[in-house]
Amino acid sequence: MYAIQVTEPGGPEALVWTEVDDPVAEPGTLVVDIDAAGVNYIDTYHRSGLYPVPLPFISGVEGAGTVTEVGEGVDGFAVGDRVAWTGHPGTYAEKAQVPARVAIVLPEGASTELGAATMLQGMTSHFLACSTFPLEPGHRCLVHAGAGGVGLLLIQMAKMRGAEVFTTVGTAGKAELAAGAGADHVINYRDEDFGDAVERIAGARPLDVIYDGVGADTFERGLEVLRPRGMMVTFGNASGPVPPMPPLRLSTGGSLFLTRPTLGDHTATRAELEQRANDLFGWIADGRLDVRIGARFPMADARAAHEALQGRATTGKVLLIP
Repeated sequence: MYAIQVTEPGGPEALVWTEVDDPVAEPGTLVVDIDAAGVNYIDTYHRSGLYPVPLPFISGVEGAGTVTEVGEGVDGFAVGDRVAWTGHPGTYAEKAQVPARVAIVLPEGASTELGAATMLQGMTSHFLACSTFPLEPGHRCLVHAGAGGVGLLLIQMAKMRGAEVFTTVGTAGKAELAAGAGADHVINYRDEDFGDAVERIAGARPLDVIYDGVGADTFERGLEVLRPRGMMVTFGNASGPVPPMPPLRLSTGGSLFLTRPTLGDHTATRAELEQRANDLFGWIADGRLDVRIGARFPMADARAAHEALQGRATTGKVLLIP
């Protein structure tokens, strides 16, 4: 089979389409013919070495396709099942070996492309809005990068839970998408400082929580517009990692809370994984949640997909198709 392999950390040029051995079904695993792989910022962190992984490796941690082999000791899956998963490497490939514990059988009516577009960013949005800071009516939240994969889903979930949603975007087209997802206040950060805009709309330090997947460029200003005892949720590093910060900064800001959650810790049990996935696909089925697939690239062109993602040229979900 062919796959995108990384042999040395680097830029998008480190992603090489190459022939590798086919996977086999070991105990506890499935072999899946991949229909689509999700492209996520964490893939760029693995590729660059920001999050070190053993070399060489096949890139990608999210995918969907059809089961072709079932390993010993696996229950609940059969050859021919359409499955989706996240949290296990090796999805930028024509086939993958997938631990059964991270996979779900897709519900009737959900395509494999939808599965690959939903698992990582959908469940991330789910734990952010429902677990990390459980939004309720009356809460005011800020979602950075509101037209991105997480942003569009998180805006919709925040509105489902009754929150007032502020969001940032970089273009007029992205502003239209974020508003269409339900954001109450869309701020173009290229036109004005987002903190100034938030306070112009809602007064001094009005936010209960900030969901920040941007990182270095937005972190410090965000702390300044949180209410006393508000929460900064930093969950990504699109502009680079947040610099080290003394804990005293949280005290001087009004006893602020700071957390850096991960999806793995919020899907650590099979029950929690299934509950989040069931919620997501249920909301999609009943029309409450729209998953936007913004771009599809041939898998061999993974380099172009990474360049588009990091160049802020994408909206919604980016998929690679073998």
